[in-house]
Amino acid sequence: MILGIDEVGRGPWAGPLVVGAVVLGGAKIDGLTDSKKLTRRRREELDVIIRAQAAGFGLGWVEPAELDQLGMSAALCLATRRAVEKITTPYNEIIIDGTINFLKDTGKGKYVTTMTKADLLVPSVSAASIIAKVARDSYMYQQHKLYPNYGFDSHVGYGTAKHRQAIDEFGVTPLHRLSFAPLKKYRVATSTDETVVSKNSSLTTKQIGDAAETKVADYLQSKGYRVVDRNWRTKFCEIDIIAEHDGSLIFIEVKYRRNAMHGDGFEVITPTKLEQMTFAAKLYAQRFKSAPPDMRLAVASLSGDMTNVDYIELT
Repeated sequence: MILGIDEVGRGPWAGPLVVGAVVLGGAKIDGLTDSKKLTRRRREELDVIIRAQAAGFGLGWVEPAELDQLGMSAALCLATRRAVEKITTPYNEIIIDGTINFLKDTGKGKYVTTMTKADLLVPSVSAASIIAKVARDSYMYQQHKLYPNYGFDSHVGYGTAKHRQAIDEFGVTPLHRLSFAPLKKYRVATSTDETVVSKNSSLTTKQIGDAAETKVADYLQSKGYRVVDRNWRTKFCEIDIIAEHDGSLIFIEVKYRRNAMHGDGFEVITPTKLEQMTFAAKLYAQRFKSAPPDMRLAVASLSGDMTNVDYIELT
């Protein structure tokens, strides 16, 4: 009962970091190996089999904006922890591909063995690398529909010549990792983690982000909400605005875009993003000594000159 762990997406300029975790249990699956040694078609075939036959599996995602904020080392630890939290199947050993114990600072750290080339040698780690690779690639193929000029369906975010040319021509998107050296020149112009950046912006990230959140806070107060907290953050997550309304605590993500050429702020609230928001809300709720109040998630979207706020409560 080995829990195998592997990551995908450490090197790309764009897209999420994804960690896979798999307990095969008694499943015997032919053809498991390092996902990079398999064709796309074979990876996708094995992904279906792994999900159907494995005793347990999980995926941990870290979005580009989180990675930019945390740095790669902390992002890998966070993605690994998120993947392991999905595993409910018992296991008696943990093997992580590579040389770094990403669970070192958790209660599971002492049970970890790190192993170079584990994705080639240990079936459960091979399985983890495959489901992580398929999940991340599939996500990037979907993003190509939103950002067709960048070629995400071919390079899935890696720094190819085609990708570099697209960035030079069109700027960066919310998928891009602005902490990476080739893209740092765009960072000063961005407003929030979901902004398509204008190269000529004169405002800093903090100035535009603060202005957007203030606009939303004013809007909420005009509707009878009480703003409880703003910019609440930990090492692993953050919440833009926390408000109280009709006995419920509402966790609000603020999304600003300079223009709507790539869609409004609601389009970036993916299932992964919802999962992160839920995690943040649960972490915030731990401060309550008794049962926390009813909790909901919401998104506020602004664009352009921020004259209008579009607000939706999700759950």
